[in-house]
Amino acid sequence: MRLEELVNRYQGELNPTDLMIWKYIYNNKDECENLSIYELAKACNVSRTTIMRFAQKLSLDGFSELKAILKMEKRDNFPEKVDEVEILSELYQRITKNLVKKNFDTVNRLIYQADRIIAYGSGFVQDNVVIELKRLFLGSGKLICDLKGNSELGILVEHLSEKDLVIIVSFSGESSQVVKMARELHLRGIPVISITKLKDNTLASLSTENIYISSSQFSLYANEKIPPYESMIGYYMVIEMLFIKYEVYRREQSVLYGAK
Repeated sequence: MRLEELVNRYQGELNPTDLMIWKYIYNNKDECENLSIYELAKACNVSRTTIMRFAQKLSLDGFSELKAILKMEKRDNFPEKVDEVEILSELYQRITKNLVKKNFDTVNRLIYQADRIIAYGSGFVQDNVVIELKRLFLGSGKLICDLKGNSELGILVEHLSEKDLVIIVSFSGESSQVVKMARELHLRGIPVISITKLKDNTLASLSTENIYISSSQFSLYANEKIPPYESMIGYYMVIEMLFIKYEVYRREQSVLYGAK
């Protein structure tokens, strides 16, 4: 507990001399951190015993505990140094580990069996992820149609069937348009694969299969008005791993049942 909180809690037990001592400590915390009890008593023009009683009135064992709290407060006032490069390195390792372990069988089967694949990104970055997804799958013979606007998908939904597949890339999985779209697809029995940042979201709950992205945020800019930096690399790592695992799956299917 901070000294200010202790003073407020036990203020009724403090006399004017105690409050004078507190005022001196409050205005000279850095100095008091290194003073002996005798030096603080001299600075406040009181006795050593008075300083000791002041500390005890705050429920402290004595002056040494008061100084320990001062040092702790000073340490807490300095933000912990953040190693941004290390944070990103750990993020990459965590994403890779999770993707290697994830079973993509259902996702691969949905893609393999789909007559048509429609992909939609709910924002600028998400659109770029969809474009890269489309590029990757060209080599596998799967043409992914990427939609640029909400209205296009709204119209297209009416012409989709259970043999088609929709892939939705979203950050939160909670935007009103995305949720509305997912509900319509769910009601019509159209398979949906969602790629989202958060584990608990409405889009994921309405999807046939969902892929989650690990992310990390940290303050990077000197200007505090700029939002924290958040790496988007996880989305690109996911779709690349998805493509690689799908290619392995497709080759296995070709061996078992012939080329598709």
